[in-house]
Amino acid sequence: MRSSRYLLAICVGLALTVVGTAHAQPRPNKPAKSAADQAAHEGKEAADKAAAADAAKTGGADKPDEDDKDSKDKDKAKAAAAPSTPSPNRGRRVKVEYVVAVVNDSIILNSELQARSLPLLAEAQQINDPKERERRLAKLTSQTLDMMVNEELIVQAAEAAKVEVESSEVQAAIDSIKQQNNLDDAALTSALAAQGYTLQAYKQELRRQLLRLRAENQLVAPKVNISDEDVRARYDQMARRTEQVQAVKLSHMLFKTAEHPTEQQIAAAKAKATAAMDRVKAGEDFAKVAATESDDDSTKTTGGELGWFQRGSMATPEWEPIVFAMDKGDVRGPIAGPQGFHVFTVTEVKRSDLQSFDQMKEQIRTELRRRETEKQEAVWLEELRKKAYIDIKLQ
Repeated sequence: MRSSRYLLAICVGLALTVVGTAHAQPRPNKPAKSAADQAAHEGKEAADKAAAADAAKTGGADKPDEDDKDSKDKDKAKAAAAPSTPSPNRGRRVKVEYVVAVVNDSIILNSELQARSLPLLAEAQQINDPKERERRLAKLTSQTLDMMVNEELIVQAAEAAKVEVESSEVQAAIDSIKQQNNLDDAALTSALAAQGYTLQAYKQELRRQLLRLRAENQLVAPKVNISDEDVRARYDQMARRTEQVQAVKLSHMLFKTAEHPTEQQIAAAKAKATAAMDRVKAGEDFAKVAATESDDDSTKTTGGELGWFQRGSMATPEWEPIVFAMDKGDVRGPIAGPQGFHVFTVTEVKRSDLQSFDQMKEQIRTELRRRETEKQEAVWLEELRKKAYIDIKLQ
C-alpha cells in the first residue's frame, strides 16, 4: 500500500494546479509556462519522491501494483487491436431527407411525398407477392408525385396572378372541418399526426388547396361559356336516350380477381370477360354463357339475373351511367367492380316522362359547365407543364 504521504503529495499537486490556473501569467520574452503547469510538475515530483521512499522501506511492496499496471496496459492494447463490431450502415448512404422533384424555383421533399402517399399505400402494402407489391407501391408513389407537381404549378400560377387567400379563410376552413367531424383541437391534432401532418403543416396545405380552387375559378372559369343552344341540345339528347330510363332489369357475368391482384391476374380476368362478351355478341345465349363462364355462383344457374334496378339504387354508383344508357338487349363489358370484371346485359327497360325543358335547363347548364371546366383545366395545366422547368428526382 502507498503511504499517506504519497496521497497527500498528489492532493497538493492537484490543489496547486487549480490555484495556479487561476493566477498564472506568462513571462515576457520566454516560452509561456503557466504556474499551473509548474505546480503540476512539482506535485508530480513530490508524489514520485514519496512513492520511492515508501518502496525503499517496504522492500518493493508496490511491485504487485506495477504488475497490475502492466497487465492492464496489455489488456488495453489487446482491446485496441481487436476488430470492433462494424456498423450495419457502414459503406451505405442513409438518406434522411432529400428532394424528389424540382418545379421551377420550388422543390418537393421526400417527407412531403410520403405524407401525401401514406393514405394511398395501405392497400398495396397488403399484396403478398414482394415484386408486385414493390411495383404497385412505386406506381402509386409516382402518380402521387405527378399530382403534387401539377398542384405546385397551379399554386405558382396563382401567386403570379396575385391570387390571395387570407389566414382568416384558412382558419374558417379548419373550424368547418372540426365541426363536421365533431373534433376539438386535440382530436384534430391527433388525427393529423396519424396521417403524418402537424397542425401547422396542414394549415399550409389547406391554404394551398384554397389557392388552387380560387386560381381555377379566376383563371380558368372565365374561359368556359355555355350557351342556351348547348343546353337545349343536351336536353334533346336526354329525351332521346338515357335520363328517361326509370329502371332496368339486369343480368351479369362475373370474372373474379384476387383481393390484391397482380397486373397479370387483372389482365387474365379482363381477357376472360371480353371473350365471354364476344361470344354473346356473336349470337350465343347470354344465360348459357353465364352458366358456364361466370364466377358468381349465386346467379349463374339463373342466367346471371340480378333483377330490377332504379336510379340511385346500385351498390356501385359508377355503373349507373353505363347501365342506364343501355337499351333492351345491349351487352356491355368488361366493367370493373369490387370483385373483378362484369359483363352486363339489359333484358327489360321501364321509361318515365322527362321533365320539361324549363324545369331542367339550369340543372343541365350546371352539369355542362362542370364538364367544360374540367376540360379547360386539363388544357391549362398542360400549358403550364410545357412552360415549366420540371426535374423528377424520385428514385
